Amino acid sequence: MDTEHRLYELLERIGRLLRPAPRSASGPRLQPVHLAALHYLARANRYSDGPAAVAEYLGLTKGTVSQSLRLLRREGLIEAVADGADGRRIHLRPTPAGERLLAEALPPPLWRRAAGALAPEAAEALAAGLTELLRALQRAHGGRTFGLCADCRHLRADPGGGHRCGLTGEPLAVEETRRLCRDQEPAA
Repeated sequence: MDTEHRLYELLERIGRLLRPAPRSASGPRLQPVHLAALHYLARANRYSDGPAAVAEYLGLTKGTVSQSLRLLRREGLIEAVADGADGRRIHLRPTPAGERLLAEALPPPLWRRAAGALAPEAAEALAAGLTELLRALQRAHGGRTFGLCADCRHLRADPGGGHRCGLTGEPLAVEETRRLCRDQEPAA
């Protein structure tokens, strides 16, 4: 078996082993798609925390995501907050209950035990390789990278020590640079 097929089979098997684990922590009312949306929103920045970005990140239809977001709101796990500058735009954020659920469910205990058994050098090499693979898949799919703002070529340092988005010109708090952005382009 060639390396390409071996990698695919390994990643597929890992995914199958991990899929049911977070569900047990969230109870029967939530499906994996609901946890995936909640997890994404907990990591998204203010430019990427709307329904369209959730659909794009998860690779799902807007209808599927809309239903999932409605359920998360009904369960009190996310809230919608109007944008201060543009009242037509909403930002979706996990509530404290949503944050607690994520802390309990992700990463699942099975993952923590297995990943914790890896040597630090092996874990770093694996993370670097998987990051490279993810970017290649995203490019091949024609999708956005949804990377961290801090790793983006558009991030600018302000003379006063802060940060600014090179695309929007808006200032960014340090916390925001640690979040996912749908417009992220990896720095060269």
